[in-house]
Amino acid sequence: MALSWGWKAPRSQWYLWKAWRSVGFSLLPGDCCRWRGAGNSVDPQVKMFVEENTEITSTGSLTPEIKLRLLTPRCKFWWEKADLWPYSDPYWAIYWPGGQALSRYLLDNPEVARGKSVLDLGSGCGATAMAAKMSGASRIVANDIDPLAGMAVALNCELNGLNPLPILTEDILNMKQEKWDLVVLGDMFYDDDLADRLQQWLKSCSESYGTRVLIGDPGRPQFTGHLIQRQLCKLAEFSLPEPTRQENNGLTTSAVWEFWP
Repeated sequence: MALSWGWKAPRSQWYLWKAWRSVGFSLLPGDCCRWRGAGNSVDPQVKMFVEENTEITSTGSLTPEIKLRLLTPRCKFWWEKADLWPYSDPYWAIYWPGGQALSRYLLDNPEVARGKSVLDLGSGCGATAMAAKMSGASRIVANDIDPLAGMAVALNCELNGLNPLPILTEDILNMKQEKWDLVVLGDMFYDDDLADRLQQWLKSCSESYGTRVLIGDPGRPQFTGHLIQRQLCKLAEFSLPEPTRQENNGLTTSAVWEFWP
């Protein structure tokens, strides 16, 4: 039964888990800095594992024009016990509602990313990074601390006919800040401590470099109850497709917010 998956059910509990943690394997020999440039080779065994245990789909989301490898009810591990999954928790294998809203917003408003340098923070499956690429962004980095997410981003780029994107699998909040024209992050406000760190990092990024920050979230308590709400302006709200509602405890909408520190 799907609900036996500890990381997958119920969603309200999953969001409380700590996702920002180190993982015990590398996709690249000698990948001590967890940085992979576009087009670098990856471990073929890990690639095969991802391909065999995900399904290619473009339905049930806000962005039917983007194909993704995701964990679905037709996948073996949807029904298996969580401890049988051999790697870190596969957050990247779900197309979360905040990321869906951000991706839809960028595709509908390509001028937001066109010609810009874009950081997709907590990129997961990479849909928002790919939406930025499709919208004409000049430079994109997908950041997620899970190396398997980096693999998923590379495979999803290939599915959509895009050149591989540079991927950073390091906790960027602990690194020296770079200049970005646009930072996008979806579904990252699921933990109070992380929310505090994000607010400070985004504030510094905005004040130091004039970076524009867009946040996607379906209205989780850790987001709606956080002090960052005083610094947000809602840009768009989308009604979620029924499959996404069912996978997210009945959440019905997801919004895009601009951060104004």
